[in-house]
Amino acid sequence: MTDRVERTELVQPGPAEGLSGLLGVRPPDLSAGEGLPLLWHWLYCLDRPAQADLGPDGHPVRGSLPEPPGPGRRRMWAGGRVRQVGVLRSGGLATRHSEVASTETKQGRSGQLTFVTVSHRIVQDGRVVVEEEQDVVYREADQSAAGAPDAGETVPPAEDEWTLDVTPALLFRYSALTYNAHRIHYDRDYARHVEGYEGLLTHGPLQAIVMAEAARATGVPADVLGDITYRLVAPLFDHQGLIARAQRDSDGFATAVRDRSGRRTATGTVRYTPARP
Repeated sequence: MTDRVERTELVQPGPAEGLSGLLGVRPPDLSAGEGLPLLWHWLYCLDRPAQADLGPDGHPVRGSLPEPPGPGRRRMWAGGRVRQVGVLRSGGLATRHSEVASTETKQGRSGQLTFVTVSHRIVQDGRVVVEEEQDVVYREADQSAAGAPDAGETVPPAEDEWTLDVTPALLFRYSALTYNAHRIHYDRDYARHVEGYEGLLTHGPLQAIVMAEAARATGVPADVLGDITYRLVAPLFDHQGLIARAQRDSDGFATAVRDRSGRRTATGTVRYTPARP
């Protein structure tokens, strides 16, 4: 089993331009030396496994992190923590160092659950610029996936909320940007009939990026470093909508994603500090 992986690539403007167009958000001025916003490093130094290394669900079964703890286990992204300690810039090489930080197996009410934390460090010009921990959960294949409760009355978005139109095309394009072949995001028949979901799942990382962008849209300057702690608390399906909010608190932002009925699916905290020279 692989427990440590290293990826190096040239950071180019194309992926960042793609994400900006996908979400309809302000792109960083990369030509002027502006760094990538919080969480946009997810577009770079990606695992690109061979097709032969993919399992039936579209996720790699070997050669990348994390590897499934057993055949047929269902993968869910649970949350994570990201800290920008430097500025990741376009035009230079970057290296992502990844390793499994911890693995724990528990017996839940509906079967065995394996919790895996993967740590990443991105280095550019000899300096660490991003530190990250990702929390992933694997469940047994014979479990029924968690669905969503029946939608109640629609809760209209408030003035300080951002509505993103989640469509199959948007989910497919985000999967393409992040080289994510997990079929629950684009193959509706697979998501329903194999994994037991009621529709296409909205990516956990996509919800985290939307929370970070909701904070950035309040007028956060470009010359700051951010950190985010986020948690996925319920599945969000494509037909349920995506509404995000970032509210200022004493030292940052409290962020959340909800569906049209008001049900929360993700929460987070975002903080910014001045960038060091």
